[in-house]
Amino acid sequence: MDSFMQAAIDEAKKGLAEGGIPIGSVIVHKGKIIGRGHNRRVQQKSAILHGEMDALENAGRQAVNVYYESVLYTTLSPCSMCSGAILLYGIPRVVVGENQTFMGEEDLLRSRGVKVEVLQEAICIDLMRNFIAQRPELWKEDIGELPPAHSK
Repeated sequence: MDSFMQAAIDEAKKGLAEGGIPIGSVIVHKGKIIGRGHNRRVQQKSAILHGEMDALENAGRQAVNVYYESVLYTTLSPCSMCSGAILLYGIPRVVVGENQTFMGEEDLLRSRGVKVEVLQEAICIDLMRNFIAQRPELWKEDIGELPPAHSK
């Protein structure tokens, strides 16, 4: 397995161990991790700290060319919010651990010129399937899914 995807998986496991959602991400620039993070919405009582957003935050402020030369690795297909950040900062390539448990905005990213590679890593799939089975209400909250009584 790619060492950068392994780093994202390690972040996802860290998030799960902290009582959060097992999604991890790293940002790589010229072969070096410049930002790493995991979903910390539960831990930080945050509305926005998905794994990708946490990795961007932890990378700190970067010159625009750094983002343009970076690759974002994430254990799960990026949602609308995270895809928007990828587009905003011009990250040209995203490597996704899996998209079987959740299909994010991959088509939007591709339509805007982002190269999206999906690995379908068994460990990523298992982490999410187990989490969703154990904590469906927390998962639905994380992706903004309304309960049946409040459906649109």
